[in-house]
Amino acid sequence: MDDAQLSTWLEGYVRAWNSNDPADIGALFTDDAEYRTEPYAVPWRGREAIVRGWLAHPDEPGQTKFQWSPLVVTADLAVVRGTTEYRTEPPRTYSNLWTIRLDGQGLCTEFTEWWMEHPHP
Repeated sequence: MDDAQLSTWLEGYVRAWNSNDPADIGALFTDDAEYRTEPYAVPWRGREAIVRGWLAHPDEPGQTKFQWSPLVVTADLAVVRGTTEYRTEPPRTYSNLWTIRLDGQGLCTEFTEWWMEHPHP
């Protein structure tokens, strides 16, 4: 993986996040991918399970603003630091750390997220 592949994948992720379109979500992952919403959570296994899990807990389109920067990018692993701002009432902000493994086609084989809510003012 290189920076361009990672950027393309993350652009697709944000597009899927905002659309909740099953095709957008599924296009990001391999047939046998694993998605963990927390490091020790039981993963959603397989593209269909990932789409179902995602759509069971959707964010509303336009509800979030996400900024990210890569911390580590290797041949098959990226570690990304992100900040998610929810435009809700009350507003919420989270710090994110994501590990992302992509195959040679730019599809995700493994995704894990760590997130921490910022204190409320």
